[in-house]
Amino acid sequence: MTEVLFFFAAALAIATALGIVLLENPFYSVLSLVANLIALALLFLLLEAQFVAFAQVVVYAGAVMVLYVFVSAYVGQPDHTPRPSGFINRLAPLFGLALFAELTIAVVGSGLQMLNSAGPDVPATYGTPAQIGELLLSKFLVPFELASFLLLITAVGALVLAQKRRGLDP
Repeated sequence: MTEVLFFFAAALAIATALGIVLLENPFYSVLSLVANLIALALLFLLLEAQFVAFAQVVVYAGAVMVLYVFVSAYVGQPDHTPRPSGFINRLAPLFGLALFAELTIAVVGSGLQMLNSAGPDVPATYGTPAQIGELLLSKFLVPFELASFLLLITAVGALVLAQKRRGLDP
């Protein structure tokens, strides 16, 4: 049963990741990102990382993505978005192939030697909410606060750009 759930969640994650990139409507792309985050939370549950899965759903799919949905619905989409042409259209698939080749080499090169290992030996208290909270409020306090500040700047910037685009400047 675990294998079936893994392949279902993996296929859902891949399909929704493709939807993020290939859908032209930004609203549907954001909804695809929400589905992708939920599929990743399922994969975290299969890894027995319940706290990370819960945080993934509550923080990202719940709070941050709702903000993205509202911002993309508020900002909307211009009537006509020109497609990139010429040099960019020829160069993009080459970058995609190079990235795919690099990731394939990295996964095959490092992942095969770990197949027969038992995995790390970690204590039972590893990854508990208390330990994660202690790390977030001590060692990683500055990056944690910078990330929240960056999200605030992004939301304010999106609202400012939407007002300018709709001609609401005072």
